[in-house]
Amino acid sequence: MKTVLLAGGLGTRLREETEFRPKPMVPVGGKPILWHIMKTFAHFGHEEFVVCTGYRGESIRQYFYEFEAMNSDFTVKLGSKERVKTYGALEEAGWEVTVADTGAETMTGGRIYKIRDHVGKDSFLCTYGDGLADVDISKLLKFHKSHGKIATLTAVRPISRFGVLDLSSNGEVESFQEKPQAEGWINAGYFVFEPKIFDYLEPNSILEREPMANLAKDGQLVAFRHEGFFQPMDTYREMSMLNEMWDEGKAPWKVWK
Repeated sequence: MKTVLLAGGLGTRLREETEFRPKPMVPVGGKPILWHIMKTFAHFGHEEFVVCTGYRGESIRQYFYEFEAMNSDFTVKLGSKERVKTYGALEEAGWEVTVADTGAETMTGGRIYKIRDHVGKDSFLCTYGDGLADVDISKLLKFHKSHGKIATLTAVRPISRFGVLDLSSNGEVESFQEKPQAEGWINAGYFVFEPKIFDYLEPNSILEREPMANLAKDGQLVAFRHEGFFQPMDTYREMSMLNEMWDEGKAPWKVWK
């Protein structure tokens, strides 16, 4: 089963880091956040990836094309067709990565639409290239297979950005909660799709709008509730927070050894 990674957005709210590279290539602990996401899927045995690139996609293409040489000791034999010999075991050995240019201006649904030939007629996993989570992919797949619908999304309850006060009638603070978990649920990505998802997609569609709305209307969209860790990297503050968690050895998304 292949895993589709949506890695082509502009990342405008993280302009300090994305002016010269796409957001999935912004580092967390010295590795692109995209690598962290792929490590999670690989931990659960899913090592075939399709990376949908767009904005500054050449950096993603170069990263994977040169990955082995850049992460190993190597010898270069100049003037030879077999130029590079690498040494040592690579943790990512066995990964199969297809890098697909899906267009700089393409929306999320359109990106998936454009890689149809790469996933074939099989079910596939899909997520965004800028959010970290400790989702149990095996449980997600089991849940998806149990209901028989076209699409499963992973739902999480976000943490409030602000502390919450309970006030008495005279203004006394009766309780204070620092950034509590919200009551509602949001889409965290980490999808499972059946091939029929392509009936709901068009070259310019936004996955989170008409396709999701129509799937829900047709009773073909089910939510897998994830009560664990989830954190997107939309801002410089969030990038700094994820790096601090990694540096302190407190990264909940690191499910691999």
